[in-house]
Amino acid sequence: MKLCGLRTESDVTVAVEAGADAVGFVLTTSPRQIDADLARSLVAAVPPTVLTVAVVRGITAAEAGELALKTGVQALQLHGDYPKAAFDELADQPFQLVRATALGPGTDVRTGAFGEELLLIDSPVAGSGEQWDITRLADNPPTGTWVLAGGLAPETVAEAIGVARPWGVDVSSGIESSRGIKDHGRMREFVEAARSASRP
Repeated sequence: MKLCGLRTESDVTVAVEAGADAVGFVLTTSPRQIDADLARSLVAAVPPTVLTVAVVRGITAAEAGELALKTGVQALQLHGDYPKAAFDELADQPFQLVRATALGPGTDVRTGAFGEELLLIDSPVAGSGEQWDITRLADNPPTGTWVLAGGLAPETVAEAIGVARPWGVDVSSGIESSRGIKDHGRMREFVEAARSASRP
């Protein structure tokens, strides 16, 4: 599970201690945006067993790649309508690629279709905390290593896992006390709820 939009050392500490498998840092325009220098210092505080992810949207693949290298993350998440050419451009870089997209009529939901290691299916309004109709996935089920995002929270993640059966889950708004401010109690609750739902 990935806890995204972390902005402080204490956010990182709580995420790691709670048992997150991945942490995300937003590097482009967002209430959760941090600069590359701060992201680099936060990444350095994360154990190598926890995946560090730079999250970008609305910038070129080249700019995104430069940010990922500068921050030292293990993975780069291209969020939005990035073409396959953007992933091809970054294919030889020393970080994993995450393709994050909303579910549309023509969305290719095969993990790896664009050369990415991980696929993330999000709400049409990314970062809004808005829930979306995940039952639509039944008509176009993702394949491979994919992560469910969009409107998840400690109160909803278990049910969402039961419906969609994703490989992983991603949360940002659902673990905040106000927009862009993480609630450490909700972070812990989310991890425990997701873990409980995925146990046999």
